[in-house]
Amino acid sequence: MFYSPIILLYDIIVLAGQQKFDKALYFQNNFKYNGFAEEKFSVRKNMKKMDLEEREGKYVQSVERVLNIVEVMAQEGTPVTVTDLAEKVGLKISTVHRLLSTLTHRGYVEQDPDDNKYRLGLKLLEVGNAALYSSDIRSVARPYLEELVERCNETANLAILDKTDVVYIDQVESKNFIIVKMFAQVGNRGPVHCTASGKALLAFLPDEKLEEILNQTQLTRFTNETITDAQHLKKELKRIREEGYALDWGEREEHVRCIAAPVFNHEGRVAASISVSGPSTRITTYYMKNELVDIIKDIAAKISHRMGYNANGKNGNGADRPVE
Repeated sequence: MFYSPIILLYDIIVLAGQQKFDKALYFQNNFKYNGFAEEKFSVRKNMKKMDLEEREGKYVQSVERVLNIVEVMAQEGTPVTVTDLAEKVGLKISTVHRLLSTLTHRGYVEQDPDDNKYRLGLKLLEVGNAALYSSDIRSVARPYLEELVERCNETANLAILDKTDVVYIDQVESKNFIIVKMFAQVGNRGPVHCTASGKALLAFLPDEKLEEILNQTQLTRFTNETITDAQHLKKELKRIREEGYALDWGEREEHVRCIAAPVFNHEGRVAASISVSGPSTRITTYYMKNELVDIIKDIAAKISHRMGYNANGKNGNGADRPVE
């Protein structure tokens, strides 16, 4: 059976789908039509293979372009013209205008009718909030707790504040041959004033909330290292705010030391604290000050970033910590 060039060209275009027309022209110009069905099948097979490789090996260009536009608009922070946007994303004005029209139609972008500039729409806020509130801090933090244990080989903890208590909600144990069982266990509640996790949470609270909790907290002594004076505690909390980490020199349990750092959420509020705890024989003063400080702050910053925290945002009001 004879297959005309027109029929074969049509088949090639259909098989190519959304691919560029020059692929079809390439086969039209280079394929010798000798009338055999096997060769038509070969063309079709090659085109399918090329399509599959392109789908699997590349990103979708139009989606990449849309996301670039949205990200540039977010970075700008102010309404932009289509001309400026096209220059920043490296696309033709007509292409950017077409993509903006679709984004505007769906509510992800809004256009000011007075100056025709574009800004991000409220739909993005809706989508962003859905992503943030669906994030369980335990699932977000878990791989970083594991990284923390890998880096220092001591037990890593995740804790939150519940009224006047610190509550441990996750833990990855040390792989040391000798494991010291400590008070910090998943589900346990502890005093905020004598645990590194608790002090890291207290230090970054708004002043009014901090005073409320301190007024309801009994500064009970557990060891000789426990801080039982309110002014002493406030001085220590001030240091924690300035330096970004909290220490426990055996204030809750003798011979157990701990270092903690705060985790912030997308609103710039302290959402949790992570800590490393272990026996004082392994967590020496030198080790704590010269190695663990940098490690715990680095891990806390990674979790905060995953929670949507912008370290340079100053919470939108120029403050280093939230105010109410």
